[in-house]
Amino acid sequence: MEEMGAAGHTEGFLGGKLRLFQLARGHRAGTDAALLAACVPATAAGPGVDVGAGVGPVGLAALRRAPALTMTMAEVDPAAAALLRANIKVNALEARATVAECDVLQPAARRAADLHDNAAALVLTNPPFYEAGAVRASPDAGRARAHVAGESGAQGWMRASLALLGKDGLFVAIHRPQALHDLLEGAAGRIGALAIMPVHARAEEAAIRILLAGRKGSRAPLRLLPPLVLHDAQGAFTARAQALHNGEAGLELA
Repeated sequence: MEEMGAAGHTEGFLGGKLRLFQLARGHRAGTDAALLAACVPATAAGPGVDVGAGVGPVGLAALRRAPALTMTMAEVDPAAAALLRANIKVNALEARATVAECDVLQPAARRAADLHDNAAALVLTNPPFYEAGAVRASPDAGRARAHVAGESGAQGWMRASLALLGKDGLFVAIHRPQALHDLLEGAAGRIGALAIMPVHARAEEAAIRILLAGRKGSRAPLRLLPPLVLHDAQGAFTARAQALHNGEAGLELA
């Protein structure tokens, strides 16, 4: 296997369908990335953007699901962006994926990175889950950026992500249930046809994640979808969850 400095060997992701260099310290690709990528319709086409791409698990998995899709991977952290470029190459996706190394929350930075508003057919994002001051941030800058939102919080992240979306474009995010109010506030007046799917670790437990999708320009009403349950009573993945982790199934939100 290839090696890349402190990142070490490539690791299998999505049932081995992708190989990823990952940061030795920092956010790791896992269930959140697999579920978010599974929401991409296999028929998705045109330009997409992965906002806060990290080392690329979501955007690269989306390209595997949708052969007619291209993807711009937006990432602010230089170390993650370097691995992201390596992951594009090791998965032979150079013709369909590019990196925009910028702070997506800043319109001028987006433009400087050739990332244009109102142009994407698909925007995906796995934002930092925690508000500034709500948790003790890691002393590692990269890990802190991956887990703690900036001053504008989830609403600011939503506004920046949705600014990139073109007419009739599809937006999909994964977040904690506690962020639902802010996600809806950020979506108000920007996207419609909202669909929310709760994700539960076990059927009898409260949701640990929500998947939220919507379309720009739609006025269709909000839908609350049946939940996704990840584990059975013995703690093993359900058949559906296992298929999602292996990249063998999708989630229909839109």
